[in-house]
Amino acid sequence: MTEAPTVKMRQGKDGQSEVVTDRDGATQFVVVLFVKPRPNQSGYAGKGAEIKCTLETDPGDEVSEGDLVELINPRVSHWENELDGRMMSGLAWRATGIKPVA
Repeated sequence: MTEAPTVKMRQGKDGQSEVVTDRDGATQFVVVLFVKPRPNQSGYAGKGAEIKCTLETDPGDEVSEGDLVELINPRVSHWENELDGRMMSGLAWRATGIKPVA
């Protein structure tokens, strides 16, 4: 984990920051992770990437920056939208929660 979990925020219609919630009103959290594949039989692990992952539950104090963690129920989805005539796309990462690896 490269950054400790925080409450997920967005800019509201009035320009003020507001907490992101799901459709049931539960607060969402975000964590920054460096992810990479596990090494194969020859020891090659491949390149990694830094991602932001939305967490659906409060991670609490179980994890902190620098910890090796595991995502609970991880999912990834593709998104695309048009902004000012420009097409944008990417991947959105979500997980039910996060736990430290023993």
